[in-house]
Amino acid sequence: MGAEDRAKESDPPRAKALPLGPVAPMARGLPPELVPARMVNEVLYCERLMYLEWSQSEFADNHFTAEGRFSHRRADAPGGALPPEPQPAPARARDAGPPAAAPKPEPEREPEPEPGTEPKRAKRLKRPIEADGAKDGAKDDDTSDEPEAEPEEPIPYKARSVWLSSEALGLTAKIDIVEGDSTGRVTPIEYKRGHPPDLPERAYLPERAQLCAQVLLLRAHGYSCTDAEIYFAGARQRVPIAIDAALEATTLAAVTRARELATAAALPAPLVDSPKCNGCSLVGICLPDEVNLLRLLEGKPLEALEAPGPDEPQTPSNVDARGVDLAPLLELTPDADPWGLYGKEGAEDLEIRRLHPARDDELPLYVQDQGARIALSGDRLLVTGRKTGRLEARLPNTSQVCLLGNVQITTQALRALLERGIPVSFFSSGGWYYGRATGLDSKNIELRSAQHRAAADPGVCLDLARGFVVSKIKNCRTLLRRNADAPDPVVLFELDQLARKAAAAESLAALLGIEGSAARVYFGAFTGMLKGGAVQAGAFDWNGRNRRPPKDPLNALLSFAYSLLVKDFAVTLGAVGLDAMLGFFHQPRFGRPALALDLMEEFRPLVADSTVLGALNTGVVCEGDFLISPAGVAIHAPARRRLIHAHERRMDQLVSHPVFGYRISYRRVLEVQARLLGRVLLGELAAYPPFRTR
Repeated sequence: MGAEDRAKESDPPRAKALPLGPVAPMARGLPPELVPARMVNEVLYCERLMYLEWSQSEFADNHFTAEGRFSHRRADAPGGALPPEPQPAPARARDAGPPAAAPKPEPEREPEPEPGTEPKRAKRLKRPIEADGAKDGAKDDDTSDEPEAEPEEPIPYKARSVWLSSEALGLTAKIDIVEGDSTGRVTPIEYKRGHPPDLPERAYLPERAQLCAQVLLLRAHGYSCTDAEIYFAGARQRVPIAIDAALEATTLAAVTRARELATAAALPAPLVDSPKCNGCSLVGICLPDEVNLLRLLEGKPLEALEAPGPDEPQTPSNVDARGVDLAPLLELTPDADPWGLYGKEGAEDLEIRRLHPARDDELPLYVQDQGARIALSGDRLLVTGRKTGRLEARLPNTSQVCLLGNVQITTQALRALLERGIPVSFFSSGGWYYGRATGLDSKNIELRSAQHRAAADPGVCLDLARGFVVSKIKNCRTLLRRNADAPDPVVLFELDQLARKAAAAESLAALLGIEGSAARVYFGAFTGMLKGGAVQAGAFDWNGRNRRPPKDPLNALLSFAYSLLVKDFAVTLGAVGLDAMLGFFHQPRFGRPALALDLMEEFRPLVADSTVLGALNTGVVCEGDFLISPAGVAIHAPARRRLIHAHERRMDQLVSHPVFGYRISYRRVLEVQARLLGRVLLGELAAYPPFRTR
């Protein structure tokens, strides 16, 4: 099965792909009434993919899905008509609804000729001959003087985007093309990108089962249907698919299995080192290799070892698909910090593939020119500022829009951003994060329900909060060791002891006190990491952390950097499907993104503090870039712009993940960590894997 065809039931293509079409998530324990034929394809290809896409309504695009949607651009447009009402349907299908068809009939067009063959000539009707999807206007070159014979075959029919359902079969499907005649004999045609595989059947089993489901639906509505076809757009070739009793049994079994998985309301285990993961658009959501490694480090066996094919040798149960002996990992027992096991003997043998991109192609748009206006022109945002003039930003290259202060945005531009799932974040002119406007939230109701259950459990909240605080303290200690010319051994010792106390804290209140003590120790040594002109100026001396408003330039820089980071986490959590307002360490409070504050704890020193130190030590921000008054300190707009650039450069910097080993950007790390937290909440992982650098 190709990942490119999963989005064909969504809206027409736009500059930025929209989420999957209207597929409602399954309620826990409630069996679905109808299984889409596309899910028959998915469950035979990968059960985890089917559950993510159908039960949890997760979807993501890549170039394969975009190409597949382009191949379906004509077939997805409803049109044409089915043959006239067939003979009464059998009793087993009487509960099926009437066949869906557009009212406007369309004459049949000849299929795309195979390479090297001559197209068939139309002898019955004087009309152009065209392949489906080709342009009109090809001339009929039949110059025979003989009179045209009366048609010997019934008048053909063709319908596009036909949606059928049958409660008896428990199936529903949107069929790309249905060709037929007045006798009720029809043939479904499914569009696929690419070329037919080099197999005797000329198609993989998931595709053939999807066509078989469509055939069964057509039969249930009284039509005579014995075969089907797949049109491969890359080869411009139609491949016939034989429908036999064995394929029908496989298809019905797949329908039953899909319903069982949805009813169980439990995410199936990921595949192990499977080539199917390469090119899957949902691999960044599924995280198969990451989940498998973390389960091994927890001492859990892998549950998704794929059965070898008929020509593949059998392997012992403790050997994975590549022949790697997993016995050393299976014998590991987790402790209070199971992720500390990474790097021990045997763990390095399990190679983790980076199946998702290291960086995002899309970038944020920041607008801070007071009085600026954002309008829409086609697929571009036009930013007109009083000082900056007129600038443009393409929607396909925009990940989010951040408005600082009095910046206007038109309704058309805001609607276009929300339609494409691009969030719009609002800040005060000084950088205080107010919130964001976004389109429809994630449809993954299972994840949000699990988050609310976990937040109501004090034990779960304490376990997660311990991990967040311990990681923050350890990363603060690492930052001091790396950047201070002569780090105070007493400070490093105190931070190490406070991290140990945080790991054993017995309540959130005690943990909050330990976190405050660690912050005082860390910020007491913070200026020791300043170098060069930042030290000589003397303007960045301070007496510890203060805010609301900040009383000195260094605190103003830190507050603004933290505001940018919490915004990034809030946007990431919304995209993942978690509620940014419901946290575990930071308890819910009106207007506070508690979960974003939770997850950003371990990234404060790594991203925000590091950005501020780099900006000061390299002269990006200097003493004259601040407005100092008795009420507080604010950053001038030019310096704020330079700090935003420094923050975005930091977010795009590649870093080696301490657990998985591959290199990805900090922006991608935020998404990976958020999705792993979701796996913990859903019960797939026992503990949240913290991000700690050495």
